Amino acid sequence: MKKSFLIYLMIILYIGTNLYFFPTTGLATEDEGSGFTYKIIQPENQHNKAVGYYDLRMTPGQEQTITIKMNNSSSEEITVEVALNSAKTNTNGVIEYGPSKLEKDKSLKYDFADLVKGEKTVKIPANQSIDYQLNIKMPDSQYDGVISGGIYMIQKGQTESQEAMIKNEYGYLVGMILTETDTALKPELKLNTVFAEQQNYRNAVFINYSNTKPVYVDDMTVDVQIMKKGSDEVLYDTKQNKMRMAPNSQINFPVLMNGEKMVAGDYRAHILVTTENNGKWEWEQEFKITDEEADKFNQEDVSLLQESRVNWTTIMLIVSGVLGLTVILFFVVRFFRKKNKKKAKKKKSVSKKNKGTKKR
Repeated sequence: MKKSFLIYLMIILYIGTNLYFFPTTGLATEDEGSGFTYKIIQPENQHNKAVGYYDLRMTPGQEQTITIKMNNSSSEEITVEVALNSAKTNTNGVIEYGPSKLEKDKSLKYDFADLVKGEKTVKIPANQSIDYQLNIKMPDSQYDGVISGGIYMIQKGQTESQEAMIKNEYGYLVGMILTETDTALKPELKLNTVFAEQQNYRNAVFINYSNTKPVYVDDMTVDVQIMKKGSDEVLYDTKQNKMRMAPNSQINFPVLMNGEKMVAGDYRAHILVTTENNGKWEWEQEFKITDEEADKFNQEDVSLLQESRVNWTTIMLIVSGVLGLTVILFFVVRFFRKKNKKKAKKKKSVSKKNKGTKKR
């Protein structure tokens, strides 16, 4: 009886704990068979025919129409949206060819989206294919360097479940490089500004610099130290390698404060950028963090909020655990007391019976 009772209690505790700490959740799955596929049709002026993107050798003033074959193997008509974007560089040193909120650099002379045009929305009938066309118009004057961008194609999905409200969207990205000559250009980096901001709601200092030439920057290493003005003590530092930059693009490189409060004052940044082809740029830049900036960002920094906020979940768990153990101990003690009382009564009854037998 004692063993069965303890096993029963352990089962209840196990089930209760798992339900509390690991609540069950409904998982929505997506049908991966969207039916939308594409194939690029390489024109005669495809410079490198071994790649899966457009690498076109153009001439000044050239106009050309290229084709992407879009296929719909599903039993329903689908809608595909197309976005044309110039190549940009994100904070991680990764080149973005799709839609983004990244700013264009002032050095960008010819925007890919101004030279390449196409329909923004197309419909593909069920079980059919269409030839989607893009029209390219090159600048009239000769251009040395690279004009690069991306063709982003996304199938607009429908809501699969009213309860889950999950939308299925299937997208593809095709890069395009436009060149006219084989003239070798070297990257030229220029420091723009250093400023306080946040990355993913965490305090940081950003180093903004540009690649002002129409050429890719490969295998870039960035090494930054942040110090108080007039001091050599490094407060924050970071180093990142294997980065890239798109032609005529800028980067906001972050130096995180690692959960520390932002303090207003005058600072100094030391920045060193190197590349695989022996490129080297080194800058010293002073910058200021105002009281308003420090207060604003400290109020929004999630790591600081987590430290200052009372963790009511943990408190409730502790209180619930203590109460639960108290209740369980109460019933266990009560159970054994009753059992001991019954044994005592039974023993007493047997003892009296034995005494009565002896008297006879």
